[in-house]
Amino acid sequence: QVQLVGSVGGSLQAAGSLRLSCVASGDPYAHDVMGWFLHAPGKEREGVAGINSGGSTTYRDSVKGRFTISTDNAKNTLYLQMNSLKPEDTAMYYCAARKRGLLLLSQSWYNYWGQGTQVTVSS
Repeated sequence: QVQLVGSVGGSLQAAGSLRLSCVASGDPYAHDVMGWFLHAPGKEREGVAGINSGGSTTYRDSVKGRFTISTDNAKNTLYLQMNSLKPEDTAMYYCAARKRGLLLLSQSWYNYWGQGTQVTVSS
């Protein structure tokens, strides 16, 4: 079992930056693959970025060059650095984890979920 606790999001203006974090506890071998997802009103939850224990990363096209996913293994913490934020990035953001497997951005692939944090970007 893994418990994921995300940081507080925030409200900010376009072009700003924000870093989300997510602390994992529990089975240290149960979060080899971790990811960030967003859920905008009226839309399905979508993958934003993923990272595996080997350090490989993947991003959705709309955030490439703006967002960076990373981990601090010593702190069991997952990060999402979001730069050049746009109003369309406004959503609830969730961290997620699974024990092992491919690095995918499909929500059905992940076993464990954080509580979600709201990010609101105004123009």
